[in-house]
Amino acid sequence: MEKKECENCQKDQELEEILNIYKQDKDNLIQILNDVQEHYGYIPTAAQMRISQYLNIPFAEVYGVVTFYSRFTLKPKGKYNIAVCLGTACYVKGSEKILDRLKERLKIEPGDTTPDGKFSIEETRCIGACGLAPVFTVNRRSLWKSDCSKT
Repeated sequence: MEKKECENCQKDQELEEILNIYKQDKDNLIQILNDVQEHYGYIPTAAQMRISQYLNIPFAEVYGVVTFYSRFTLKPKGKYNIAVCLGTACYVKGSEKILDRLKERLKIEPGDTTPDGKFSIEETRCIGACGLAPVFTVNRRSLWKSDCSKT
């Protein structure tokens, strides 16, 4: 129990270090959220509350920004975050089959992470590689079906 408390203290200190980089100005919200996302891999509710206090803005405003931008996430992602493009070109060329296969193999749904924390799946829209469709990314690195046919 003591170790968990120390881990939380460490995380709180790290959040304070991030906040102290920025002036207490509402215009810094997205930059702060980006740094918190990079540091923790997601934006915890406790961090949103602290950011709200630090910038003297309503929690609902912080939450609204976090949920508006697809870049931000409220849940931890796996070490390998797999994003399947469901844009028109990818969908027509079978990206839904890729997503279905991932769900079957990993036994999770989009937005979830495997119990071991290794993999997460998400659905995305066009990533700008329509000529290579169907496309998916692993940790933001683009892959397409022909890359995987060798494995």
